[in-house]
Amino acid sequence: MYPLGTIVRGSTVSDSLLSATLWPGISEMRVKTLPKFFSLSSVLAAVIASATAVLSPTIAAEPESDDQANRAGIIPVGKPVKIKAPLGLPPIPIPLDNPPTEETIALGRRLYYDPGLSADGTVSCATCHAPDLSFRDGKALSNGVDGQLGSRRAPTVVNAAYNTLQFWDGRASSLEKQAEGPLTNPVEMGNTLEGVVNYVRSDPKYRALFARAWGRKEITIDLVTRSIASFERTVVIGNSPFDRFYYRGDKKALSPAGQRGLKLFLNQKKGNCSVCHVIGRRYALFTDNKFHNIGVGADTWGTFEDVGRYVQTKSASDMGAFKTPTLRNIAKTAPYMHDGSLATLKDVVDHYVGGGTSNPHLDKEIHALAFLTFNERADLKAFLESLTGTLPPNVGPPEDLPAAKMQTARSSNSVSDHSASAQSRRRQLR
Repeated sequence: MYPLGTIVRGSTVSDSLLSATLWPGISEMRVKTLPKFFSLSSVLAAVIASATAVLSPTIAAEPESDDQANRAGIIPVGKPVKIKAPLGLPPIPIPLDNPPTEETIALGRRLYYDPGLSADGTVSCATCHAPDLSFRDGKALSNGVDGQLGSRRAPTVVNAAYNTLQFWDGRASSLEKQAEGPLTNPVEMGNTLEGVVNYVRSDPKYRALFARAWGRKEITIDLVTRSIASFERTVVIGNSPFDRFYYRGDKKALSPAGQRGLKLFLNQKKGNCSVCHVIGRRYALFTDNKFHNIGVGADTWGTFEDVGRYVQTKSASDMGAFKTPTLRNIAKTAPYMHDGSLATLKDVVDHYVGGGTSNPHLDKEIHALAFLTFNERADLKAFLESLTGTLPPNVGPPEDLPAAKMQTARSSNSVSDHSASAQSRRRQLR
């Protein structure tokens, strides 16, 4: 049995991924037993509290954190939904305290596309993660409120449900925690958590939607971010030509060039790409969910202005390391790398052929691939292009969201992109 804290506050994404992969039925079983378990945990909590008061009367009880107060015992009350994973993907990891329902997904979808969540009503989640751009924005660096420019490329939301850590540097442990970051980042949406809550509380439509989704009148930031995360878990893409070839055995699904590129991708003595962009026997996430220094962003002295994962861990081995992104729909998510410095897939292949910019912390798997012929490089590119799948239905803007709001967000962020070289003028965005 999991510890009490794990059941009450929800499992991590990595825990859920493990359980969903190894024991597909366990999540459903545990969710069904939650009400009874919560009742038991409440009794235990009361006993412990009483014992503390008797044995240590001079010690004041530690106040419950807002996060604990918001999450304890609160789960969606609507119609449960099973998010179906497409061909080539494993079951979607679901936190115990945030099982998807029709109501939370619909609510999260509306919140995702609503620029009213930003400080000036001009930036929504979709401003930087738009469905018609494979949930990216097509820019090297994204614009936030007042046209401010961030320092990192906006990653795609596609298959973010499978990330064990979020953001390029892994600073958020779940989609729920990730959703808080852009809301309060002064360069992105520039709001406060209180400001977000006040905005949705002031809207009768939102009050009704939250009541239907969560069964309570009180709206908290926790319920806002959990709703957004529920919607984002539906943005999963598989069933690409590669998937149909590799997992269904359709020999005609992948072009001859793509098939040759796949062999190069897997060959440890050739591309060796799958060492980080993993392809499994039953599914392919195309990421190892780890962090690597691949020689991007280093200057001629091998130093980094953006040190990446190192900020979080303070480990020298993480200097200049960034999260391995998924390659799914990569043909539609240019430009590339954490700083948007590579404009095309050909540039990406050429970067690896050259072995990246040398620096003391370069990943041991990165080495020059100059022996690859021009035809082989073209085949690798053809394989990468075969990873494009189709977006699932109902992930675009909700029809009832006022068009004026959407237009405001689009107009205010039509600022032209800037050179990726002016790092000293930027503040961290992703």
